[in-house]
Amino acid sequence: MRCEVLAIGTELLLGQIVDTNSAWIGEQLAASGVDSYEHRAIGDNQTRIVDALRDLFSRSDAVLVCGGLGPTQDDLTRDAIAELMNVPLVRHDDLAEQIAQMFRARVRDMPQNNLRQADVPEGGQAIPNPIGTAPGLLCELPDGKVVYAVPGVPYEMKQMVTDHVIPDLLRRSGEAAAIVSISLKTWGTSESALAESVAHRLDALDAQGGNPTIAFLARGIEGLVVRVTAKGATEAEARALVELEEKELRLILGDLVFGVDDETMESAVLELLRGRGWTLGVAESLTGGLIGARIVNVEGASDTFRGTIGSYATDVKRSLLGVTAESVVSEQAAREMAEAAQRVLGADVGISATGVAGPTEQDGVAVGTVFFGIAIPGLPTEVVSTRLPGDRERLRQFSTISLLNLLRQRLDALGRR
Repeated sequence: MRCEVLAIGTELLLGQIVDTNSAWIGEQLAASGVDSYEHRAIGDNQTRIVDALRDLFSRSDAVLVCGGLGPTQDDLTRDAIAELMNVPLVRHDDLAEQIAQMFRARVRDMPQNNLRQADVPEGGQAIPNPIGTAPGLLCELPDGKVVYAVPGVPYEMKQMVTDHVIPDLLRRSGEAAAIVSISLKTWGTSESALAESVAHRLDALDAQGGNPTIAFLARGIEGLVVRVTAKGATEAEARALVELEEKELRLILGDLVFGVDDETMESAVLELLRGRGWTLGVAESLTGGLIGARIVNVEGASDTFRGTIGSYATDVKRSLLGVTAESVVSEQAAREMAEAAQRVLGADVGISATGVAGPTEQDGVAVGTVFFGIAIPGLPTEVVSTRLPGDRERLRQFSTISLLNLLRQRLDALGRR
């Protein structure tokens, strides 16, 4: 089964929006064993959309269209699909009522142009959208090929692709096999070094017929992902293959792996702290509260996280945290900040981050230099210094996950004693 992806929206071509939807859809197709050889973006022009659909269908079994299902005049996906099928649009009263009910639930008047979203090409069917006003579309062409259309709103698109599009593609493909995938999330190495370390596993799997497969995904400040995908006659068979390969990879990667699938660095840290009954306090300078913000994004963080002190100004470090170091960008300052996080916030573990975000050096310290402090009960307070790349925002992001990763490694090492 081959399914191409067509993204709709002039804003994509102008660079006003980055097309993360197509990337996500490509991942889901690959994980499901559906081939996808081309992703294309087209502006809001019906003729060009139809031309693109005809071209893509000339060498594929299905096309997944993302975007252009809104209520405005430049939302032309449903019109283009109707033209491709050479059929009229038909208004579905049940869809119109669902859309109207959604507006009533929000205590808002429904503009009449929203009724356009209840129009479906004759012979096609709507894909339910329980969280938005734009139903998706599933339309089979006379030759048996199929076009899917989903909204461009990411959370609406993801639900439709997961619940409806992928299952329908697999049904049409006649594949009885189940496909299971797992993503190992890593931090602390380069993509090339990561690939080199597991190269012999790639060779071994190729020699066995390429099942399971290993792929590498770079996720910026979220780290590098090693995805293992296996196909089997049943889900249990596919899962067993994935779990076997996961064990092999963990032996190779060791503590580079901080999470699986949707787990984050901060959730991993909180889980390790929770296992010891310890609380965490943070004192941060150049990160400006970002460490605390990421931690509180984890559900249930309040049972472990005491809080963060955004001590950005020098006088705040001195008056609130009691920092006495001559330079507030130094090992001594990081040490005193971490210990102050324990003391002031009443936390078992204290961590800190201070450094130079630029644009110029500070106290003779180069831009990008960062000092991390880690104060753990029963151990001497540790300070780690490093030099990170990027502008101010990237420095904040990289500092945040790097410090959390250091704490994760220290807690993990304690657990192995």
